[in-house]
Amino acid sequence: MWFSRFGTLLATAEAFVNRSPRGYFADELAPALHVEVQDALHQLVQQGRVSRQPVSGRYLYTATDPAMQRRQLLTRRTVEFLPTVADAAVLEVPAEEVKAAILLFYSLLDEQQRRLYAGLESLKLGRGGDRQLADFLDLDPHTVARGRQQLLAQDVEIDGARKAGAGRKRVEKKRPK
Repeated sequence: MWFSRFGTLLATAEAFVNRSPRGYFADELAPALHVEVQDALHQLVQQGRVSRQPVSGRYLYTATDPAMQRRQLLTRRTVEFLPTVADAAVLEVPAEEVKAAILLFYSLLDEQQRRLYAGLESLKLGRGGDRQLADFLDLDPHTVARGRQQLLAQDVEIDGARKAGAGRKRVEKKRPK
């Protein structure tokens, strides 16, 4: 009985790690699976079913596929080294002024940039960030989630706000000749 549960834990942990765009640290995976995962992850590494890489003095569990592993490490290292200000009080600027500055900046962005910015800020907030940002910026939470997913997957259109052929069709001008 115990082996069957542990085998299921191994398979679940392996699936989580191999499908994650960022890999997992053990302390991140445990709450997701609602169990202690140290032994399972150690066994998966020994069996060659997941890989383990040092990142910021901790072990990051990644996919064994080299291409996926590179993407996971790049994404994680990029996120780990980003400078962030967790508390606006550190800036010595009133919270209302920070909110006003964010809204002003947000109003200057195009549609794609707004979605991506909301997704980035949601990443900083962590769990529940999509809803908080959606309420603050008056967006649908799915839009924030989409921006976050696009950033993590590095699926961003560089040339324009919309993909080619998207948007409203052009209307011919009606001017007499």
